[in-house]
Amino acid sequence: MTAEGIFQIDTPGVDAARIVREVQESVEKKLQDGVYDDARIARSERLNLNNLRNQEQFLGFYLRCLRDAVFVNISDFEIHERRKGLAPLLVAFKKTIWNVLKFYTYRLWSQQNEVNGLLVTAIETLDEKYTAKLGELESQVTELKAEIERLKT
Repeated sequence: MTAEGIFQIDTPGVDAARIVREVQESVEKKLQDGVYDDARIARSERLNLNNLRNQEQFLGFYLRCLRDAVFVNISDFEIHERRKGLAPLLVAFKKTIWNVLKFYTYRLWSQQNEVNGLLVTAIETLDEKYTAKLGELESQVTELKAEIERLKT
């Protein structure tokens, strides 16, 4: 563990500084290009070293990823079969099962999406509330410091 970063790479013959620099540059470029805005990537990227360095930036990034990934995709999906010989029969069988169960799964997914949306909204509302309260308290501290300095003189 180093004071500069999260971990240290120390292997003879390996330019660790170059590797770390390349990873950081690659991540920065991908962030700028919007590559990590995809909710599927957000799950793995939320522990990105660059995002861990700045708590406020990380929380905003995490909340945006959470908002993008909160809803279960309830649309139909294409059914594929890898086994060539029985593929048409198996695909037809799977489609029949899906059509029978679709009504029930849609109801469950819809309810889950509603709960997920409410939870994300609650988290975002709490974040906004506490951010505003923190700003208010910081301004009060600043005013009190100014008052103390004024009283000292």
